[in-house]
Amino acid sequence: MSSAMPAEISRDMLERFAELSPAVDQVEPETPWWDSFGSDEYAAALSTAAQGVDETLSLYIHVPFCPGRCLYCGCNTTITHDSSRIDRYLDVLDREMALVTERLPGERDVLSLHLAGGTPNYLNDAQLTRLTEMVERRFRLLPDTDLSIECDPRRTSAGQLDLLYALGYQRITFGVQDLDPGVQRAIGRIQSLDLIRDVYWTAREIGFDSIGFDLIFGLPHQTEATFQRTLETVAELQPDRVACFGYSRSTTRGSHQHAIDVHQLPSALERQVLFHNAVKVFTAAGYAWLGLDNFALDTDELAVAQQEGRLHRSCIGYTARVSDLFLGFGAGAVGEVGGYCVQNQTSVARWQEQLEQDRFPVGRGHCLNSTEQCRRQAIEHLICNLELPASMAAGCLEEEYKRLASFAPDGLVEIGDDRLRITTAGRFFLRNLCSEHDAYFNWDRARWHFARSS
Repeated sequence: MSSAMPAEISRDMLERFAELSPAVDQVEPETPWWDSFGSDEYAAALSTAAQGVDETLSLYIHVPFCPGRCLYCGCNTTITHDSSRIDRYLDVLDREMALVTERLPGERDVLSLHLAGGTPNYLNDAQLTRLTEMVERRFRLLPDTDLSIECDPRRTSAGQLDLLYALGYQRITFGVQDLDPGVQRAIGRIQSLDLIRDVYWTAREIGFDSIGFDLIFGLPHQTEATFQRTLETVAELQPDRVACFGYSRSTTRGSHQHAIDVHQLPSALERQVLFHNAVKVFTAAGYAWLGLDNFALDTDELAVAQQEGRLHRSCIGYTARVSDLFLGFGAGAVGEVGGYCVQNQTSVARWQEQLEQDRFPVGRGHCLNSTEQCRRQAIEHLICNLELPASMAAGCLEEEYKRLASFAPDGLVEIGDDRLRITTAGRFFLRNLCSEHDAYFNWDRARWHFARSS
C-alpha cells in the first residue's frame, strides 16, 4: 500500500460527514466495563496467565503528575510541585510491580515498555533512573525491547535527553499540539517554535532511533491557515512519526475545559478540512497514513507493517510488536491479561490505599467473550489494515459487514469477492464507519481519555 494519496477529496463529502461528527462537549459512549471486577478477579487472571511461561509482555507505566494543567487536557493527572510526592508514588509503584510478578513468575521477554502520563519527564534524573531500574529488576528487558517515553518539550533539557538515551529509551514523543502562539495562549500551553526545534535537534544529535510529535486539530482559534503553517513546519523537521488527534472536549472529565470557549472552536466541517490538510501535507512529505490519525515515514516499522497487513492497535496505540500480555502499572493505567481488559483506580489516593493493603488496585475490568473478541479483532483489522475479510466478520459482524458494504455507492468502500476494502475517500471517515461499535472501538483509546497530556 503506497503512502501517496490524492490531493483532494470533495468538499461536499467533507460537509456530509461533518454532520455525523459528535457533539462539541462529548458524553463518553457506554463501555462494557464491570465495576465489580477488582483485585481478586485480577489476581485470578494473572494466576491463569502464569501458566503461559513462554508468553511475551508489553508494559505500560502511567505517571500522572504535571507541573500545571493544559486547558484541553482530559487526562488522569495530578498537579503537584512536591517532588517527595512523586518519590512516594514510585515506592507504591514498585510494590505494584512486586505484587504482579509474584503472581506471574518466570522470565518472560518484554517486547515494549511505554511511559506516559501526565508528564513522565516531569520526574527528575534520580526518579527517572530509579523508575527504569525498578522495571529492569522486575522484568526481563532485552537489547531490542522497545523503550519509549512521552515528553513535554518545556520540561526537556539536553541533560535529561542524554540520561534517557543512556537508560535505554530509543523512542521519544514530544507533545507539540500546535505551533501558533494564539492557539497556544487559548489552550494554556506556551512553547515557542525555537524551543521545539532545539529539543528536536538535540534528540536527533543524541541518537534516538525514533522521534515523534503529537498534534491536535480542532483547538480554539485554530484556522486552516494557522494549522497549515504548523503542518508544514513539522513536515520540514521530519519527525519519524506524527500523531494528529482531534480535540475531544469533555467537561465531565475535567472542569478546567470550561475555560475553553466553545465559540472559539472550529466547526465540524472546519475540523474535517484541518485533518484533510494534515493528510495532504504529510503524505506529500513521504509519510504513510496509519489507521485513523497517525503518520510515519515510509521506512518506519509501523508503515512497513501496514503495507504487509500486520499492523495492530493495543490500548496505547499502533504497534507492529504484538505481545501476549499487556500489563499496566500506576494510577489509571490500562492493561489486558488473558482476555480481561483492566484499568487501575484513577485516583492516586485509592490506587495507593489498595496497594498498601497488598491488593491489586483495579478499578474496573471486563472479560471479553468469544463474540466480543471476534468483533474487536475485526474492527482492529479494519482500522489498521483497511480491510475486513468476510471470514473475519462471519458470526460476529455479519450485519455490520452488510452496512459497511452499503457505503460502496458513496465510494467509501470497495467490495471484493471475500472482503471489503476501505478506499482513499473512506479513510477520512473511518471513525464514522466504526462509530456504531463505540463500546469496542473506544477501549484502545483508553490512553487518550485517561492517560495523556505530555
